[in-house]
Amino acid sequence: MIRSTKMRTLLGATALALVVAACGRSDPSLNQTGAGPDLPGVRETLVPPMKISNPIGWDGQTPTVPAGFTVTAMATDLRIPRQMLVLPNGDILIAEGRGGNAPALRPKDIIAGPIKKKGNTQVESGDRITLLRDADNDGRPEIRTVFIDNLNAPYGLAFVNGALYVAAQDALLRFPYQPGQTRITAAPEEVTKLPSRINHHWTKSLTASADGLTLYVGIGSNSNIGERGLAVEEERAVVWAIDRQTGARRTVATGIRNPTALSIEPQTGALWAVVNERDEIGPQLVPDYLTSVREGGFYGWPYSYWGQNVDPRVRPQKPELVARAIAPDYALGSHVAALGLSFATNGGFGGGFSQGAFIGQHGSWNRQDPSGYKVVWVPFANGRPAGQPVDFVTGFLTDQGARGRPVGVAFDPSRRILLVADDLSNTIWRIAPAR
Repeated sequence: MIRSTKMRTLLGATALALVVAACGRSDPSLNQTGAGPDLPGVRETLVPPMKISNPIGWDGQTPTVPAGFTVTAMATDLRIPRQMLVLPNGDILIAEGRGGNAPALRPKDIIAGPIKKKGNTQVESGDRITLLRDADNDGRPEIRTVFIDNLNAPYGLAFVNGALYVAAQDALLRFPYQPGQTRITAAPEEVTKLPSRINHHWTKSLTASADGLTLYVGIGSNSNIGERGLAVEEERAVVWAIDRQTGARRTVATGIRNPTALSIEPQTGALWAVVNERDEIGPQLVPDYLTSVREGGFYGWPYSYWGQNVDPRVRPQKPELVARAIAPDYALGSHVAALGLSFATNGGFGGGFSQGAFIGQHGSWNRQDPSGYKVVWVPFANGRPAGQPVDFVTGFLTDQGARGRPVGVAFDPSRRILLVADDLSNTIWRIAPAR
């Protein structure tokens, strides 16, 4: 009887999803990128109009990059590569794994789980950090080793003052490091625990301040709009500032739904984030965004979006919070699932790619016409976004399905390369100027 009831629930929910999908098309005339995105009216649905692109693999193909650049597969057969870090000696670290422990709560969860899983890699979670060493910078690593293993869903990485910091899904860890070593076996020191109850959004992003004294950690919400109750949202949808030496922490920003990557803008030293917004109110609400993270800033979640646009679903409403909600700096498009952020430094690639940010967009699952599935370049001037985004790495999505899905990005100024983690094909792509 239980199995039959579950089956009827699933079939009913699936039928509902099909009905929703029929009205889930977006309006191509809307411009949803930049400082003032077009925001359509709310189209509330019990479940979002879901469509996942079937994995088809690269089959010998490679992503598409601008003229004058080359792209090669630097590492394959990884175990869910997420974020990357380039060490001072040029070694590349790759955090691999999958986390989270949120039980299904609503019809959306019952449907979305299998659909999202269909569009993800099926390999086992790595729960490790892999090291690549390419001493001659030819794109073919001479050394590939498991640098640290037995981690709990590692994600954010930072290197400060001779120590490696890893943001696992439950704690910020510090590892001793000796220049040139290819494996760390020493036990980590726990800098501080991180919120890990349920972990609907398990990824903990990480970067260090320009002076190296502070570590910033991004902590995502435990729900779409608080439907699991606000008790589980304590210290969620926030950015923490953590004293690197003592582990003391304070909350820098709140209402920032899922800050999936953090980075320091090189001209100003300011902290920036890419953030994944909510769904179930239409294929073009709400735009994911790139924003500076202001001290004491409230970014709206769950009560409002893109500043002071009220989300009618949230009860009770809190107009006093909405009144001080900050509009983000730059829209990236609705449901693009931005997961990677890396600023160009030391002149970047030159020309039109001198000042700005590379952003990895994992790709949508909650709209009928897919968005994201690429790496974009957002030009900057004087420490601020200055222009429309430019496609930089594409070809991940085809009419037949998805070849890959970009996650973390890392620009290495000393070697003038961009690294892109693809967690569908489990590949690290290397983009460099053609010689």
